Amino acid sequence: MAGVRVAVVTGGNKGVGLAVVRAMCKQFKGDVYLTARNPKLGEEAVKALNSEGLSPLFHQLDINDLTSIRALRDFLKEKYGGLDVLINNAGIAFKGRVVNVSSIFSHTSLSKCSPKLQERFRSDTITEDELVRLMEKFVEDAKNGVHQERGWPNFAYGVSKIGVTVLSKIQARELKKTSKGDGILLNACCPGWVRTDMAGPNATKSPDEGALTPVYLALLPDSADSPHGELVSEKKVVTW
Repeated sequence: MAGVRVAVVTGGNKGVGLAVVRAMCKQFKGDVYLTARNPKLGEEAVKALNSEGLSPLFHQLDINDLTSIRALRDFLKEKYGGLDVLINNAGIAFKGRVVNVSSIFSHTSLSKCSPKLQERFRSDTITEDELVRLMEKFVEDAKNGVHQERGWPNFAYGVSKIGVTVLSKIQARELKKTSKGDGILLNACCPGWVRTDMAGPNATKSPDEGALTPVYLALLPDSADSPHGELVSEKKVVTW
């Protein structure tokens, strides 16, 4: 299917992921794949969107299962020759827009880290291996009950989202070196406080409202060269 553009949304069967699929079906000129770990739940979500007059496609994907990841990669390569848009709601070889769903809590949690940790997480030279070691150190320190005295905030979710945001920055930096001119833009974003199973019913945004910033980044025009390697909230770059 050469010439047909394709977008993939991970964790697309409910919450913000489902809302992103809905918006992409309405706005993206190409095929939109809803992926989910559980095929039954994924197919049910597709049928629900079919009843709204939308036509997403389904492919199973468990982001913790390398065989599942490779199966989707091979399918996309064979059918489309690659991938245009990837929205990580939950790697994959890609070309085009990549949106990693992080949180503004990565920013607020960063400010609660020790100056030494802040310096590393803000560094323009931090590597993926170093980031992994820092995340593992937090887990170890938290298990031992010494994370706060070692400079970490008392908020595991926030620290995990620091990891997502910094990983996005590292990947974007590497793309500048290896794929300059390919038009790839990779960013992290915050959908906001959204009424989902995790955030609960008192959150201020509907899933459709939470999808606005991820979809905005996914549909940046071909001529755009920014944002890239940023944390974006309410369609605005957050100073890291």
